[in-house]
Amino acid sequence: MAVTIKNPEEQQKMREAGVAAASVLTMLEPYVKPGVSTDELNRLCHQYIVDTLKSIPAPLNYGGGGGRPPFPRSICTSVNHVVCHGIPGPKVLKKGDVLNVDITVIKDGFHGDTSRMFYVGEPSILARRLTETTREAMIEGIRQVRPGARIGDIGAAVQKYAEARGFSIVREYCGHGIGRVFHEDPQILHYGRPGTGLELVEGMTFTIEPMINAGRPEVKLLPDGWTVVTKDHSLSAQFEHTVLVTASGYEVLTLREGETL
Repeated sequence: MAVTIKNPEEQQKMREAGVAAASVLTMLEPYVKPGVSTDELNRLCHQYIVDTLKSIPAPLNYGGGGGRPPFPRSICTSVNHVVCHGIPGPKVLKKGDVLNVDITVIKDGFHGDTSRMFYVGEPSILARRLTETTREAMIEGIRQVRPGARIGDIGAAVQKYAEARGFSIVREYCGHGIGRVFHEDPQILHYGRPGTGLELVEGMTFTIEPMINAGRPEVKLLPDGWTVVTKDHSLSAQFEHTVLVTASGYEVLTLREGETL
């Protein structure tokens, strides 16, 4: 699939989709607490996306094929050692859990994609350090974005920051181009060498979404065909923003209200 360059009108549509996706995470924050199920969080988000935003939850019935069923929920909820694509269900959150909620909405035909970590009560020292490192590593990657930079610059910045703090980068899953299509080129790896890979140009939109483990980088896919967990059962964290390459650098399209990088 070719990389799509968004014209000014399409860029504005991407901004609107990004704002919508970000607002879902803001809405959800007061509900993430001990005793709530991930299915209840899914219900709240689905209702908000459909009824309030008049948008479509992109994950619902996404994918499938090759023996894997379509994704059955409207958001992804990844708890503790779940790396990504956790399926909401009866699991009840407890004090000390850490949770990633991944939101993608389709608004007026364009996708906005973002995720963040939540603490359920007070996290462990390790969980807090991993979570803070993951967010900062994402920001280090975002800061590399500008016309003329290379995709390898993003991955190298993320990898350097995380590994210097004793954590490991998941290799099997990466960021991606996004627009009218949920997942398009280019792939944005969260490791690599500076000066390598595709050159960035104004009008590209893509996600930067590092998955960082407290233990080893290896992961495994569960039999449901979606849920990815750490092989060593160590904690994992992820943050994600959708980014636009501008003439002078970058614009983060999925900033939440009051959020600064």
